[in-house]
Amino acid sequence: MARQLDEQIAGRFAVGRRLRVLDVGMGQGTQALRLARAGHQVTGVERDATMIAAAREALAGQPEGIRERMRIVEGDGRDTGVHFLPGSFDVVLCHGVLMYVEEPDPLLAGLARMLAPGGLLSLVVRNGDALALRPGLHGDWAGALAAFDTVNYRNRLGLDVRADRLATLTAKLAGIGAPLHTWYGVRVFTDTAPDGAAPPDDLETLLAAEERAGRTDPYRAIAALLHLCGVRG
Repeated sequence: MARQLDEQIAGRFAVGRRLRVLDVGMGQGTQALRLARAGHQVTGVERDATMIAAAREALAGQPEGIRERMRIVEGDGRDTGVHFLPGSFDVVLCHGVLMYVEEPDPLLAGLARMLAPGGLLSLVVRNGDALALRPGLHGDWAGALAAFDTVNYRNRLGLDVRADRLATLTAKLAGIGAPLHTWYGVRVFTDTAPDGAAPPDDLETLLAAEERAGRTDPYRAIAALLHLCGVRG
């Protein structure tokens, strides 16, 4: 996903331009820190105290120049309008958040408002068109059958959450003024890998295969996650 994001940034903005980035639901700050290291001015929004503590700890270990480029705001992603003016950012990230939001439309509209004209909106969501694949590959036939007719599922943390279908999100992005520019699949081949598994010796080859599948039909359509990139008109 990071490679996909970098590709989109490089294709939209001049080389060396320092971008204003908003990461909504930044978690422990992995992507926010990575972009700050790349020279961008990054603001991360997170409401979970444990995640904020982890992000602050990671940031504290960075050189001063990187620490100065990253700001952490404690708050809910649905309240971006409280903290920021419309059009304040060149890039807005919202990765792995929509599945926890029962009604995502207000959140999506708020994210789009944060973008400057020509800005990039990057979403990572659970693929609602491929929910039957994971239980099917694990031999859970009843679970696979049930998954065809719903966008709700139980994740690996045991939480009941929701997925998004590509066609539905495409329509929503057009409706909020940030129409879909391109999309990728994420975790095409590796979704059934156990959590906490050690990286394989041929990790770079695995990543190359995943990256290729994530941009190639029909493989990307069955990925566990979708990475959608919209552009503010």
